Amino acid sequence: MKKKHYIILASVTLIVILDQITKQLIANTMNQFESIEVIKDFFYISSHRNDGGAWGILGGEMFIFFLITALAFGLFYYLIKEADFDNKKLYSFSIVLLIAGAIGNFIDRLLFGYVVDFLDFYIFGYDFPTFNVADIALVVGVTIFAFDILKEDLINARNKNRSRK
Repeated sequence: MKKKHYIILASVTLIVILDQITKQLIANTMNQFESIEVIKDFFYISSHRNDGGAWGILGGEMFIFFLITALAFGLFYYLIKEADFDNKKLYSFSIVLLIAGAIGNFIDRLLFGYVVDFLDFYIFGYDFPTFNVADIALVVGVTIFAFDILKEDLINARNKNRSRK
């Protein structure tokens, strides 16, 4: 196995372990819908179960989530071939986060039929949907991936303009 594969495997494993430990801690120590105030009117640890996607969409439609996850893993298999921690740090890190986030939530859906969410923020009076460590990995991974693609496109466009002059 190549060095990059060890880095990917170790990183994904650490994130998935952190995700699963935090979810089990919440599930084993808090009743569902129980909430602990951390920062008044801003941040709470709240025990929730989500059998849907973001914002609870498609609740109870596990087949769709299994299908989406299978497609995502197929895409990750393709994308991971381009991982290069020496020359493509952002791209590689984003793929690690995407894989770890997908695995973390897939484990919950497979074992329980729902995802344990517990990070609950009120932002400017809006109760933002509760989320977990896997969700953080997915959102940050997608953001970094998109930023990296845009950065590469801007560099390529700039180089094309320079070569025309």
